[in-house]
Amino acid sequence: MSTIDKSAVVVAESRNATRKMLTEFWFYFSHNRGAVAGLVVFVALVIVALAAPIVAPHDPDVQYRDYFLTPPVWQEGGTSMFLLGTDAVGRDMLSRLIFGARFSLFIGLVVVGIALTGGIVIGVIAGYFRGWVDTVIMRVMDVILAFPSLLLALVLVAVLGPGLMNAMIAIAIVLQPHFVRLTRAAVLTERTRDYVVAARLAGAGNTRLMFKTILPNCLAPLIVQGTLSFSNAILDAAALGFLGMGAQPPTPEWGTMLAEAREFILRAWWVVTFPGLAILVTVLAINLVGDGLRDALDPKLKRS
Repeated sequence: MSTIDKSAVVVAESRNATRKMLTEFWFYFSHNRGAVAGLVVFVALVIVALAAPIVAPHDPDVQYRDYFLTPPVWQEGGTSMFLLGTDAVGRDMLSRLIFGARFSLFIGLVVVGIALTGGIVIGVIAGYFRGWVDTVIMRVMDVILAFPSLLLALVLVAVLGPGLMNAMIAIAIVLQPHFVRLTRAAVLTERTRDYVVAARLAGAGNTRLMFKTILPNCLAPLIVQGTLSFSNAILDAAALGFLGMGAQPPTPEWGTMLAEAREFILRAWWVVTFPGLAILVTVLAINLVGDGLRDALDPKLKRS
């Protein structure tokens, strides 16, 4: 058999193996009906967020002075011009909710990206080298975990200054210890396996062993944790926005919308209810997807 034929066989086998893995993943994931429903809602949210300028009926920052606190279309006094009503300064609620989805997804992606990247690097170093390096890193992580997450995020934002970017950095720092501990635990399990010993004997350096040999076998729990942290990031960002330390008005971020609507809770229920429902549905959908990923990626759950 020629070298070209051998290469073709290897490529074909690799594709078949990948296809088999994806089929197995979907088999276990689809068994969780809630996870599939959450995935559908999340995909719909992503599509709406990406197409916000096309889908939204109005500019989220335009104020219609003749329509202050207009109720939803199905309520007396409502108009088809504003399906979900308007807020205290006449801005369309539906358009602000649609554009708010962009901010929520952006917050989740940035926070999880920062926390996941930093957590993986620190956790791999701690689990691989052990000794005083491990002790110092884990004690720092324990100190961070000793504080309530929202309180620590508030302190960090107070130091950095109010704003969406500073809020995301603060939330990422708060969530990072979870990734560090998870990565460290997985590395401690994998570092003594035969394939790692064989790679070391073959002359692989520490960097290659950590990030090329060990890390790919530790990704399953990190993917699940990343999904769950995505929803936590959205919740924490909304909480900071509600407290005035996150996104600043007139940014159509859901937590900031709730903060602006506090004084109208009793006489304009829609300005509070719809942003709250948006946060609830988004976080619930992401958590359901996270449960499905855990079912599909955890070997113990597969055997059961």
